[in-house]
Amino acid sequence: MRVSVSQSEIPAVEADLLAIGLREGEELPAEIAPAPGAADAKAGFKKLSAVFPERPARVVVAGLGKREELDLERLRIVAALVAKEAARLKATSVAWALPEGDDPDALAEGLVTGTILGAYRFDRFKSSDPDEPEPPRLESLTLLAPEGVAAAAEAARVCAEAQNRARDLQSLPSNVATPSYLAARAEELAADHDALSVEVLGREEIAAKEMGGLVAVSQGSTEEPKLIVLRYAGGGSGETLGLIGKGVTFDTGGISLKPSAGMQEMKMDMSGAAAVLETVGAVAELGLALDLIAVVPSTENMPSGTAIKPGDIITQYSGKTVEINNTDAEGRLILADALAYAIEQGADRVVDIATLTGAVMIALGSTYAAVIGNDDALVGEIEDVGEATGELVWRLPLHAEYKALMKGTFADLTNAAAKRKAGAISAAGFLEEFVGDTPWAHLDIAGTAWDVGRAYTGGDASGYGVRLLTALARELAD
Repeated sequence: MRVSVSQSEIPAVEADLLAIGLREGEELPAEIAPAPGAADAKAGFKKLSAVFPERPARVVVAGLGKREELDLERLRIVAALVAKEAARLKATSVAWALPEGDDPDALAEGLVTGTILGAYRFDRFKSSDPDEPEPPRLESLTLLAPEGVAAAAEAARVCAEAQNRARDLQSLPSNVATPSYLAARAEELAADHDALSVEVLGREEIAAKEMGGLVAVSQGSTEEPKLIVLRYAGGGSGETLGLIGKGVTFDTGGISLKPSAGMQEMKMDMSGAAAVLETVGAVAELGLALDLIAVVPSTENMPSGTAIKPGDIITQYSGKTVEINNTDAEGRLILADALAYAIEQGADRVVDIATLTGAVMIALGSTYAAVIGNDDALVGEIEDVGEATGELVWRLPLHAEYKALMKGTFADLTNAAAKRKAGAISAAGFLEEFVGDTPWAHLDIAGTAWDVGRAYTGGDASGYGVRLLTALARELAD
C-alpha cells in the first residue's frame, strides 16, 4: 500500500474516503461541522458515522472515545474499522486527518498499521466470477499531518506489510507452503537485499550435522526438510541477535496422532517461521544497524512406517539425548537443534518464537503470548516492545522444579513430561537446556498466531511477532 503524508486542507483531499477521528468533548473541523450528518456524529469508541460535505465527497467520522484513553492500540483498531468501511464502499484510497496529540509519530504509526492490517484479505485460491469483478483493494493511505511524521509512517508501512506477508505464509495450504517453499521465500528475501545472505540445508546435510531433532521429526514425511539460515549484516557495534522460528508446515502429531477436528489449522504450525522470515525482511528494508542471524528449522510431522515412535531415543545437535514420549511434542526437538546452531554461529542473544503448546492457550488465551527466558534484561525489552506494538506478552516463570519435569528416565531429557503440569513452562525448560549461558527468550504464540479476533487481525492468521521482533531489533540497533 502506498503511504504518503500531506498538508492539504480538508476540502482539497482527493481520496475516495476521508476519515476524521472524534474524541468525546471535541468538535468536528469547521469544514465538516455544517455538513449533513455531522450533527449525528458519535465520539464513542469504534462508532463510525457518515458525513456528507460537498468536498470531499465521502467522510467517515471515527469515534475515538475519551481523550485520556486514546492510545496506539485504540488507533490501530479504529483505523482497521475504517479500512473495512472503505472496502464496503469499494474505496481504493483513504485519507486520515491525524488526531492531535503529544506524539505525532506514534499516532501516525497507529493509523498506518491499523489501516494496512485491517485492509488485508487472503483470497488467492478463490475462483473469480467473470460477471462479478474482484472487489477493489485499498491501494493508498494519505495522512493529513506534519511532514515530520513521514519517517514514522514509512517504518510503520514496512512493518505492517511484512506482517501481512507473514499472514500470507500462514494462510497458504501445506501442499503449497512446504519447507522448500519457505526456503525459496528466504532466498527471495536475500536476493532483494544486499545485506542479506542465505544458506539452506537439505535432508542429507542436516543428517551430516547430526541435528537429531530435525532428522527425527522429518523422517516420517517424504517432504524434504530444510534448515534455513539467514544472515543480515547491518553493522553497528552491538551484539548479534539470533531469531529462531518453528517451521512445522503441517503437524499431524505423528504417531501420537492429533484428533481430526480442527487439524486443518495445523498448516499454521509454521507461524513462528513466517514471523522470523518476514521480520528479517523488514529489518533489511529498514536498514537497521545491527547484525542478525535467523535459523528456521522446517519440516512436516507425519505418521508413516519411517516415522519416529514413542520410546525412541535421539541425540540432539548439542549432544544431549532425548527420549521421545510423545511425537506431537515435536516443535521443541527442532528448536533445540536450531538454538544450539544459532549460538554456535555467533548469536549473542537469542529469541525463539513458536506455536509450541496448547497449554499456553489455556493459560493466556489469544490476548497475550507467553514469554519465558533466562535473562531479565532481554525479557524486559520484549515486554516493552510488546506493549508498544500491541503484540502483548506475559512473562511466565522458570523454576528448577519445572525443568525437573523434563528429565529423562533412559536419556538426558524427555520431550514430554509424564505429568500434565505447567505444560508451556516445562516445554520452555526443555529449550533452556540448549542455550547454556546465552541470554535467551522464548515466545509461545500458540494462542496469538491465529483466531485473535481483533479488528486489525480478524479471526484467521494474525502474523503475530513480526512487529514485535522488528521493534526489538530497532531497540538493539545502533
